[in-house]
Amino acid sequence: MSSTTLARTSPRRAAVAVRTRRLAGAAALAVPALVLGAAAASAHVTVTPDSAESGAYATLTFKVPNESPEASTTAVKVALPTDTPFTSVSVEPVPGWSAKVTRAALPEPVDVQGTTLTEAPASVEWTADDPDAGIAPGEFLRFSVSAGAVPDGVDTITLPTTQTYSDGEVVEWDQPATGDDEPEHPAPVLQVVPATGGDAHGAASDTAAQASDGAGADGGSDDTLPLALGAAGLGLGLVGAVTGVAALARTRARTGQQ
Repeated sequence: MSSTTLARTSPRRAAVAVRTRRLAGAAALAVPALVLGAAAASAHVTVTPDSAESGAYATLTFKVPNESPEASTTAVKVALPTDTPFTSVSVEPVPGWSAKVTRAALPEPVDVQGTTLTEAPASVEWTADDPDAGIAPGEFLRFSVSAGAVPDGVDTITLPTTQTYSDGEVVEWDQPATGDDEPEHPAPVLQVVPATGGDAHGAASDTAAQASDGAGADGGSDDTLPLALGAAGLGLGLVGAVTGVAALARTRARTGQQ
């Protein structure tokens, strides 16, 4: 092949290489953008376990992520049912946070397992002791209570949650889900299942809470596994696309040399 032919084909090969690098760069940028979008969509206040036996005591853990890019979460308040109340609620200490369970008079007396109640726990609130203890951007924190007895005669218990930020923003997680559509700020919901016997204080419910919470305080496998699988699938698809582009570039280069 003559030097004249080399001089004519080299710019074409260079242009193909530039296009290949641009496509590869765009693919690399697309992966974190898509993964971050999926993470943002799934970041909301949840309660685990998502079900508990009627008549039992259950350890309920509220996972609270910070969705603000700048402010910290400084207070979290969970409203408890008053039409089908819990008879008792106790809190697990969270370092750097103060907790308060507020009791209130019920709209009307309620019979719970043979006992008539005129007041019951109406809310539980956690407040950061100082700004440094708040939930910083990009972080989450878990708040746990032992609640019972889980009411009879209901299918679900809705637990509206209020999240307050250091800049004054207040987010109400109180919207009911309708069908398969999830609202912007869904309320945490506990499903109530019929009692199957066993320990009166809900050892089965506590075990379910630990199992569903997965990795515990080290990151929450309940959220990370679907995101990791999704990211892996996206990455493999984009790698395949880039490989195809590179192969096409090599083919075109060889064609230009001939």
